[in-house]
Amino acid sequence: MEDAMLRHVYWIGGGSGAGKSTIARRLAGRHGWRLYGTDEVMGDHARRTTPEEAPFLHEFIAMDMDERWVSRSPEVMLETFHWFRGEGFGLIVEDLLRLPSDRRVVVEGFRLLPHLVRPLLAEPRHAVWLLPTAEFRQAAIRSRATPGGGFIGKTSDPDRAGRNIAERDRMFVERLREETARLELRAIEVGTGMTEDDLAGRVTEAFGL
Repeated sequence: MEDAMLRHVYWIGGGSGAGKSTIARRLAGRHGWRLYGTDEVMGDHARRTTPEEAPFLHEFIAMDMDERWVSRSPEVMLETFHWFRGEGFGLIVEDLLRLPSDRRVVVEGFRLLPHLVRPLLAEPRHAVWLLPTAEFRQAAIRSRATPGGGFIGKTSDPDRAGRNIAERDRMFVERLREETARLELRAIEVGTGMTEDDLAGRVTEAFGL
């Protein structure tokens, strides 16, 4: 039922730093689509959940910065990160169902896990996942660097926190690669030799536009 109600929705998932937001904005601007960024509603979604509904999220909220990013292994960080577990995904769907269906919507964010999106697709080509290489992600991180080191600068060991996050995210991308292949969904490898125009063209082609 929901797949029919969301047939006007296009989905761009993938790893952090892969260009999801940039490409979604380009598509929305070019075609006059609505844009829904899942990162922008994380705070709202956290407030709309209870500990019973999202136990990993509320455990994460209670942690200090070192507990989140320094003291745990990348493997534990991967397995317990609430958005990677799909917590709050139902709220994304609720939000989309509330939007008018008079024009298309492009949804983007790492929270779009293939196994959760797949049942909502009226057509498989309405979804694509961007999988950044390690080099591409490192370049993206350097370009986004903020004075003071951002949130990892608030830990007692920013270097270790950065390494932990990089390894966690590498494993997450591998999980996305395996899952998209298993579910026969489209994935695009994003490397340092790919320009923004190249990537926009690949996503446009994947969507059949």
